[in-house]
Amino acid sequence: MGVVVNQSIKNVIITCLGFGIGAVNTLFLFTNFMEDTYYGLVSYLISVSNLIWPLMAFGTHNTLVKFFSSYSNQKEQDRFLSIMLVMPLAIAVVLGGIGVLFYDLLLSYFSEGNTIVQPYIWTIFALAYALAYFEVFFAWSKVKLKSVFGNGMKELFLRICICLLLLLVYYEILSVQQFIYALVAVYILRTGIMMVYAFRLHPIKFTISLPANYKSVFKYSFLILIAGSVATLLIDLDKTMIERYLPIENVAKYGICAYIASVIIIPSRAMHQITYPLTAKLINEKAMDQLQALYKKSSLNLLIASGLLLVLIICNVHELFGMIPDQYELFIWIVILIGSVKLFDNLLGNNNSILYNSDYYRLVLYIGVGMAILSFGFNLWLIPIYKVTGAAMATFSSVFCYNVAKLWVVYQKFGMHPFSKNTLTALMLILVFVFGFYFWNFSFHPVLNIVLKSILIGVGYGLVVLGLKISPDINDLIKKIPRGA
Repeated sequence: MGVVVNQSIKNVIITCLGFGIGAVNTLFLFTNFMEDTYYGLVSYLISVSNLIWPLMAFGTHNTLVKFFSSYSNQKEQDRFLSIMLVMPLAIAVVLGGIGVLFYDLLLSYFSEGNTIVQPYIWTIFALAYALAYFEVFFAWSKVKLKSVFGNGMKELFLRICICLLLLLVYYEILSVQQFIYALVAVYILRTGIMMVYAFRLHPIKFTISLPANYKSVFKYSFLILIAGSVATLLIDLDKTMIERYLPIENVAKYGICAYIASVIIIPSRAMHQITYPLTAKLINEKAMDQLQALYKKSSLNLLIASGLLLVLIICNVHELFGMIPDQYELFIWIVILIGSVKLFDNLLGNNNSILYNSDYYRLVLYIGVGMAILSFGFNLWLIPIYKVTGAAMATFSSVFCYNVAKLWVVYQKFGMHPFSKNTLTALMLILVFVFGFYFWNFSFHPVLNIVLKSILIGVGYGLVVLGLKISPDINDLIKKIPRGA
């Protein structure tokens, strides 16, 4: 666990900084420097590109992690990595050709309602292409157990660039249209930098020869493509369907509330960068006892860390919205529903890693397709009735069912679950702190109110966790701090 702890701590710091800058961008810069219509447009373009890029990647980022450690010589590794580079390009060419053929049809789709999207349809393809190859090169670095640089590019670089571009918009150096074009350029630049880093970590000799197990590679890539697309769809489908039923500025309003709740994924985003390849290694080595230990530890520690973030968010969200323009209203149930389902995601620990790197990933595919259909139906039903809150209800319902199904599959096939006697204790602690601090406010400026309440919550939560010894890993980590100081 030494490598996991070391890189996870660095990744947590990077991810926290990234989400902090992202929060400034989302809550203050976008809302003050850009009209809500254009903010909604930018959110929509990014959301749709997030739906498309898994198709372009063709599952190669997951395939790379699963199979790389199974090759014992440089020649086979070169063949495998060469295929991983070619597949996304081939898919991108096909999708690009389809886009050109049906471009007029795409324009007609936006001929009514949100016509502002029409001139920027091509940027969706460009963003998706850059995202697909970035994930491939990021996975390239993960298999070498070097995730920190890639995590920095993913969490920090992009958000810093967006911050700078928004400042240029504020000082009228860039127009909003130029901002969108510059944003596409930043995505492409980030991918280029990640490519250079990946090749330096593990140079290859490009070859058109196929690896010996190419049938297994292609089969896995195809199935994991669909499974990965389903997972992305469950995250971003709500925003794309809001655009279809409501004015596009509602995408921005929903996005702000959802982004605040998504801060809860910081611990899992950081830890999964290293636990994913480690899980693949344990499965390949059939080290089931170690895998079960990792499953339980990752679940409990992520629950404790993300639970604290959920408490801080729910108890401070009213003060936070008091500092942004009035047209961006607080939809508290969006925050609660999205926050709760993100907490459930953390509770699963490295469940996804186990499934995607095992022989049972096909079951995830079948379940995921069913949940995607369910999510589409929920959005179709709930958005017209409950507006943006309906989108959150749809996401919560579909992702909750999806997570329950994945827990069941791992339990049935591996005979293991992520829960321990301390899981219930941690959940009760989270509920007690939410109800204990949600209705308690100081009569100060919102910033001072947030700071004071956060200190009280953080100190109290930490003392209870340490005092009850809910997580031995956290207690051991705290004990080591004075000796390392």
